[in-house]
Amino acid sequence: MKHEQKPNAFTFPVRIYYEDTDAGGVVYYANYLKFLERCRTEWLRDIGHEQADMLRDPGIAFVVRSVSIEYLKPARLDELLSVGLEVEKITRSQIFFRQHIRRLNPAVAGGWDELVSARIQIVCVNAALMKITSIPALLRTKLEALQ
Repeated sequence: MKHEQKPNAFTFPVRIYYEDTDAGGVVYYANYLKFLERCRTEWLRDIGHEQADMLRDPGIAFVVRSVSIEYLKPARLDELLSVGLEVEKITRSQIFFRQHIRRLNPAVAGGWDELVSARIQIVCVNAALMKITSIPALLRTKLEALQ
């Protein structure tokens, strides 16, 4: 399930289980947000930053500030999806992502069906105070190098 990836991009596979679906056998709409969150978490881990470690030292967390999502096609039980992200912009305290969820389909040009398209804005906060703070310099430098 490999795509050609740019330095600012990441993909993560997700299998659809019975618990992810509604009575109609399709993925319940709120579960797509969980898949997008898992992708961002795995992306951070992939670039060397565990969320639990960041909570301890330097005491920060990333929280979602806004989400814009389009549901284009349904996913169903047992399908293997590709959940991806691209970092669009980084500011002193925020990261803006474009995210997608796709399903392999060799019958279409490009080989993938786009199921979900989203824009996500996350904010760095002081975890104890839940107030916006700067992304630590070391992490921000690493992130900016990906753009």
